[in-house]
Amino acid sequence: MSDLETFRAETRAWLEQNCPPEVRGPLERESDVIWGGRNAVFKTPAHRQWLERMAARGWTAPEWPREYGGGGLSREEAKVLAQELRRIQAQPPLQSFGVWMLGPALLKFGTEEQKKRFLPEIVRGEIRWCQGYSEPGAGSDLAGLQTRAEDRGDHWIVNGQKVWTSYADKADWIFCLVRTDPDAPKHLGISFVLFDMATPGVTTRPITLISGKSPFCETFFDNVRVEKANLVGELNRGWDVAKYLLAHERTMIGEMGEIAGGRPVGQVAADTIGVTDEGRLDEPMLRARIAELDVDAAAFRLALERVGDQTKAGQAHPAMASMLKYYGSELNKRRHELLMAAGGSDALEWESERSREGAAARDWLRTKANSIEGGTSEVQLNIIAKHILQLPGA
Repeated sequence: MSDLETFRAETRAWLEQNCPPEVRGPLERESDVIWGGRNAVFKTPAHRQWLERMAARGWTAPEWPREYGGGGLSREEAKVLAQELRRIQAQPPLQSFGVWMLGPALLKFGTEEQKKRFLPEIVRGEIRWCQGYSEPGAGSDLAGLQTRAEDRGDHWIVNGQKVWTSYADKADWIFCLVRTDPDAPKHLGISFVLFDMATPGVTTRPITLISGKSPFCETFFDNVRVEKANLVGELNRGWDVAKYLLAHERTMIGEMGEIAGGRPVGQVAADTIGVTDEGRLDEPMLRARIAELDVDAAAFRLALERVGDQTKAGQAHPAMASMLKYYGSELNKRRHELLMAAGGSDALEWESERSREGAAARDWLRTKANSIEGGTSEVQLNIIAKHILQLPGA
């Protein structure tokens, strides 16, 4: 057997023995999701056990270096692990902005002390992060942010406001963009800092969306002390860190189009509409739309793998993250639109145990934010036009 075949066999055997039955199958409710953190809530003891077992192997961040708690896997080994997890329908052991966004930025820009302090905690799910980027007057024009950090010698005092801060009310720490040189051009004079959300002067206020639920918050800073040891990258060069992290965020948002939880659309439609004697969905137009979605999702999964391989080899175009973000967002929106169509009148329920408190309708409304968060679809299309297609005048 080749080394990769041996790894697959060993991984399959380990997963069969260590992945509890309770964490196999589609994510059905928010309570199924494992976010970790100081105040982590687990649906069952098996969910906690699943996180602990995967984290012990570093498989919550399989490609991170072992010295920082990661799995130390090669790109090919990580793909095998992902395939084996899909094979048994294993739910993610950890969903984490620390893994998806901050970790890669720390690996590239962080000091050795910062890597050793934060990365192992992220891998183990012991610290939950939120992202302090957008402000009321700085959304698509993020570099126009006005949250200020005043130099006080060994620390800064931060004042300002962030908005659309996902899960800020549940996060332990924040990675945050602040203006440290107000006289510099707007893309300069910005620094990337980390601080505890329990620091005096930090407050959050949830934002309710049309769906009736929302992970988003307003976040306020009133004379918040931030230690200078928590500066990531160079002073006044936080825009470099921010851009690098945004590429990972956009890829993460795009991946929602491929890894969306819940039952397959075809299964939902079959349960609602019924099937023919041949086992086909008894609604040809809807059947065609679902088949088209499935084909596009399979193609997108391969595109994600290809871009991941290119990124690992240092060959990926920086703007590819925008392409993945745009297409993945649209794919996820299409999926939920089809779920609404496939669910019939049942999908219109807003409150009931049967509908899981109107999950289908609320999730459909929530996907509308996919084309806004992480940079609007219009911004992504401009980036694609200018940097990938190189269209004149773009």
